[in-house]
Amino acid sequence: MNRREFSSSTASVLALSALGLPLAVPSAAHAQARQFKEGKDYVRLSKAAPVEAPAGKVEIVEFFWYSCPHCNTFEPTFDAWMKSAPKDLAIRRVPVAFNASFVPQQKIYYTLEGMGKLPELHAKVFRAVHVERLPLNKDELVFAWIAKQPGIDAAKFKEVYNSFTVANQVRRATQLQGDYQVEGVPSMGVAGRYYTDGTMAGNMDNVLRVVEYLAEQARKG
Repeated sequence: MNRREFSSSTASVLALSALGLPLAVPSAAHAQARQFKEGKDYVRLSKAAPVEAPAGKVEIVEFFWYSCPHCNTFEPTFDAWMKSAPKDLAIRRVPVAFNASFVPQQKIYYTLEGMGKLPELHAKVFRAVHVERLPLNKDELVFAWIAKQPGIDAAKFKEVYNSFTVANQVRRATQLQGDYQVEGVPSMGVAGRYYTDGTMAGNMDNVLRVVEYLAEQARKG
């Protein structure tokens, strides 16, 4: 679905459609074997988006939303792919916001990242939303859930959650979402130059193949 179809009343259940299953971790050989088409499998940005990757690295961005069921399904595949990806890829996740109701979940992500708790709780946030049916779309719901997580300082979490640093990260994430002209999630940006998603590529298996192909194009300059 495109961003116009997101609203505060339906934000907890809507996400990009036509993603296709099952999901599988693609190989670089598959990406190299197929020539993907600009305008069909991916788009080239008319204006380059900013990147944070150091010189010599190709930046890969996954745009996601904790409440998106397809993001939840894609997460294990993406996590496995990320761990086995070439070392010259600088891969990061960026939580999106199509309206104000998304912001608490953006703040969850950056707060956990800032506290060094993202590896142990990222998947648990997805589980809370999709299995435990907790929307986590309001500050008080977020704080109540965090207070029940073992090993988490709830007072520190709240402090970081409400900090200028997290507010700035949220602002930059939403700006990058606009720079890539993100219309749905999960979707991917490559090297500040290219964008693809499940609708264009046909399914999320192909999205990762397209990403590998585009990373190779970026390496070539």
